[in-house]
Amino acid sequence: MSAIRLLVLGAVRQHGRAHGYQVRNDLEYWGAHEWSNAKPGSIYHALKQMAKQGLLHEHETAPSTAGGPPRTEYEITDKGVEEYLALVREALTSTHNQKPDMLSAAVGFMVDLPRGEVVALLKQRIQNMEDWRTSVTDYYTPEDGPEQLGHIGEIMNLWLHSADAGAAWTRQLVERVERGAYTFAGEGEPFVAVLADGEENPFATGERHAGDDA
Repeated sequence: MSAIRLLVLGAVRQHGRAHGYQVRNDLEYWGAHEWSNAKPGSIYHALKQMAKQGLLHEHETAPSTAGGPPRTEYEITDKGVEEYLALVREALTSTHNQKPDMLSAAVGFMVDLPRGEVVALLKQRIQNMEDWRTSVTDYYTPEDGPEQLGHIGEIMNLWLHSADAGAAWTRQLVERVERGAYTFAGEGEPFVAVLADGEENPFATGERHAGDDA
């Protein structure tokens, strides 16, 4: 799975319609350039590729009244919404070879799903982690402990520690969601996490890219 794909679809969806620089600005506002592969080049490439795939619709805009160049605005399609929600669901449950950026992106967008579904997905994640941990202890960890494998056994210790920490964090999140934390789909006005066009971004990198004016 690609975090940049999920991040870009989610940003466009929250705006309704957005040009590439708005999407980049939002991702930098979320700090995604620090914890994912959301770099300017990959953002603009993803927008163009997903437009070709029918996940986004391109709108040509007129030049701005301030004299700026015309920009292409993107709007998520029905097919794009299906892809977006599928990525969120998969990332919330997947534990196999998953990079942290994919889970981070999914948690950021989980409120676009119904509360009950999110709880069920997170509980499935816990079960998946427990099953994976069992497979490690049953098939890879020596009976007398991973130390019997020399320093290589520390790899197993790392795996088990990561599984335990991940399961504990997920259980705490489930408890918060079940107690009523946050606003999920169908419950009212969602939390607004995108910048208005032209709004100053305190976390912007300030680096220019050729696609910023496209």
